Amino acid sequence: MNENENIQDQELNQFEENVENTGAEAEDLNQKLAESNDRYARLVAEFDNYKKRTSKEKIELMQSAGKDVIIKLLPVMDDFDRALNHMKNVSDEDPIKQGVELVNTKFRKTMEQLGVKEMDVIGQPFDPEYQEAITMIPAPTPDLKDKVIDVTEKGYLLNDNVIRFAKVVIGQ
Repeated sequence: MNENENIQDQELNQFEENVENTGAEAEDLNQKLAESNDRYARLVAEFDNYKKRTSKEKIELMQSAGKDVIIKLLPVMDDFDRALNHMKNVSDEDPIKQGVELVNTKFRKTMEQLGVKEMDVIGQPFDPEYQEAITMIPAPTPDLKDKVIDVTEKGYLLNDNVIRFAKVVIGQ
């Protein structure tokens, strides 16, 4: 019986070793599973960030696709302003004045549809993020001190981003 007990002890020891090995293997598998789940979650988050970033870049590109062309058209808007300013003493029935006003109106509506907005800066406090100071003159009234008194060149925004700074005269 001694030999029988010995064999049973060996089998029991072997069974206990197998159970311990299985527990260690299960722990290793659980650890590998946790690492794989972590990598998967990070990969999904990274891909989601990539999609958001590319979609945002695409929208920005579409909004500013014609920026260079629009910037080159801004002097034309300035020329229309000068032409209309010189024609303010001309009769409203003058066909040339009517034609210039018609083309100016269509041109400005088209620019507005493209997202171009004219900056309204006269009487506003000087803001270097939107305006470029050309000179300072004595303020005609105390309330105009450090404010824009005159505009020498209009500033424009394209989709709320500055495409040309307003060149202004500031009261001191």
